[in-house]
Amino acid sequence: MSARVLDGRALASHHRQDLAERVARVVATNGGRIPRLAILRNGGSPAAAMYAAGLERFAAGIGLATTTLEEPTAALFERVAELNRDPTVAGIVVAYPLADPELAQRIIELIDPDKDVDGATPTNAGRLLRGEPAFVPGTALAVIALIEAHGVEVAGRRAVVVGRSAVVGRPVASLLLARDATVVICHRATADLAAETLRAEVLVAAAGVAGLVRPDMVSSSAIVIDCGINPAPGGAGGVVGDVDPAVAEKAAAMTPVPGGVGPVTPMMVLRQTVESAERIARDVPTR
Repeated sequence: MSARVLDGRALASHHRQDLAERVARVVATNGGRIPRLAILRNGGSPAAAMYAAGLERFAAGIGLATTTLEEPTAALFERVAELNRDPTVAGIVVAYPLADPELAQRIIELIDPDKDVDGATPTNAGRLLRGEPAFVPGTALAVIALIEAHGVEVAGRRAVVVGRSAVVGRPVASLLLARDATVVICHRATADLAAETLRAEVLVAAAGVAGLVRPDMVSSSAIVIDCGINPAPGGAGGVVGDVDPAVAEKAAAMTPVPGGVGPVTPMMVLRQTVESAERIARDVPTR
């Protein structure tokens, strides 16, 4: 048996076309004003640079403008306030990691929750936990988009999330719970991880540990969503997931790495940016 592939590249392409059409409508009805996505950076992290460059490229592909700010942390405080007030800015995203994690959190708390299109602010986290409308971290939303696009029913099913981070594990659990799944969250203190994952009908791996989930830890009926993006072992280049590729020979369906959650994640950030742009276009009169 070979698992059905839950293809993220095809889904990302579908979203790209839909979002480009929506951006064109916003521009046409808003006096030709192009919505902008602001990306905040601080420090020389290659991962942050790669994330920012990817968002810039994808945003341009759907007709959004971008502004990437690389400034000392103290200066970013003032710039966030300006971006919050600017009606041309539809979304504000922080490219992690910033140079100082504590100051980074202070910056995040200054972002207007209605422009927080990657669901980073405490306000949006709280809204999500309460089951209220909220902007959601892009990776968590990508998991749900893949599940729904491939017709996976989660209501009444046992969903196991491996990982409890604020950007994937916890928000994914909240989104699954909102769709009436019975959710179990596992983490490093879980006594018998395999016992929990074997019972999963829907399994989301988001622990950041390469190959953590092995074939003997998954049932033959499981739907497996792999959120892991880990450097391939041996310095060979490329990335591997949190799920051993051999799981694809046992599970019912599985996302590939790369090509699963990864391509969908920036589309989810951009989808929320477009939603914000549509709201601003309704609220701000054309000059």
